[in-house]
Amino acid sequence: MRLTAANGRSSRDASKRSLTLLHIFLGASAVILGGGAFILSAVLTSALTSQAIADHRDSLTQYVDGVLGPALVRGNALQVGPSVSSVLLDELRADPDLVTVKVWRPDGVLAWTNRGRDRIGKRFEEEGDLEKALRGTPAGSIGRLDEAENKVERALGFGHLLQVYAPIRRSNTRNILGAYEIYANPTSLERTLRSRRHLLWGAVALVFLALWAALALLVRGASSTLRRQTRQLRARSRDLMDSYRRLEESSVEAIESLNATVEAKDPDTAGHSLRVQRVAVAIGDQLGLQAERLDALRFAALFHDIGKIAVPDAILVKPAKLDRAEYARMKMHSADGARIVGKLGRLRETVPIIRHHHERWDGKGYPDGLAAEEIPLEAAIVGIADSWDAMTTDRPYHRALTAQEALAEIHKGRGTQFSPLVVDAFLAAAQARPADFGLGPTELALQAV
Repeated sequence: MRLTAANGRSSRDASKRSLTLLHIFLGASAVILGGGAFILSAVLTSALTSQAIADHRDSLTQYVDGVLGPALVRGNALQVGPSVSSVLLDELRADPDLVTVKVWRPDGVLAWTNRGRDRIGKRFEEEGDLEKALRGTPAGSIGRLDEAENKVERALGFGHLLQVYAPIRRSNTRNILGAYEIYANPTSLERTLRSRRHLLWGAVALVFLALWAALALLVRGASSTLRRQTRQLRARSRDLMDSYRRLEESSVEAIESLNATVEAKDPDTAGHSLRVQRVAVAIGDQLGLQAERLDALRFAALFHDIGKIAVPDAILVKPAKLDRAEYARMKMHSADGARIVGKLGRLRETVPIIRHHHERWDGKGYPDGLAAEEIPLEAAIVGIADSWDAMTTDRPYHRALTAQEALAEIHKGRGTQFSPLVVDAFLAAAQARPADFGLGPTELALQAV
């Protein structure tokens, strides 16, 4: 029954662990999907920003080159004539976002600009995106303005601008004649990027939220199924435990009937098993045995002679002393009893107790000749309880000993027939609970003999 209960608890624990794992999985999936949504949104936002800036860069470059190119490029050289300023200033007003245009020569000299004209003709160090543009690679970004070089733009109130760098090429050739540096107000571009970014992040969040919701529904369904199966399993386990308990009760009742049959064969031993049980339990309590061991001791003491059911009546109730063959057959009852109770799970712990309750401390007992600590403690307890009852009750082949005579035999057998520890516990229990040992107040004298 304990095994069945343990199996039931194990099944319930397994179900709880499975439900916990499902919840952990759902939480982990939320973290993973949230992280994935964030990373994907960040990557898509970066790609969207880069593409938008590239589109604006190409648009501004085409616009500026379309206006200035014919006036700047003369053959294979970059020439800035007096007509450039008037043309550019008129055309710039058509694009309100365009702030500043600079034209650079390949050697890093500022050839022309529409703002801060005192900078024209000065050479600046080629670095960063300007250097890339002079080598033929266009670039564009939204960034803060350098205080030294861009103080004119900063004076206009701009903290940051869309900055575009593009090479100036001769038509139909790859020759680089210089570079454009174009500054534009990024407000409209940033507004567009913000709206698209919000749309993108919202769409990705909705998609991943839908995925997580679908996963949550699956987990919920699995949890419901697992809970339903767990309830069914618990109900079946309870039914099984009830059936197992009824079977055990029936089996124990059958063993009790067999035990009563054994005692009924010999009226002189009536009540023997119950008396042995009382004495054995008293000794077990004195030794402080745990509840499970004490339970096994109680049943073993009650059924210790169950194997005598297989002993022929002629031997079992013989009024005279048994001969050698008869005694050999009688000694088989402890092993027979162990085999009988071993078939019942409820009594499995009693098997070694019943088998070895006739072993002796000096190794001269039966059926296996165990000695000293080899003998199970509970078997040694049943053995001394059995001997005590046999000595203090009348049998066909001997009279009952007096309490003093029986106690003297117990003292005499200490360390030879009986375990010293069990003898000491026997004497202490007899003093504490004399009624369980069949002793009256005037009979109890436990002095060493």
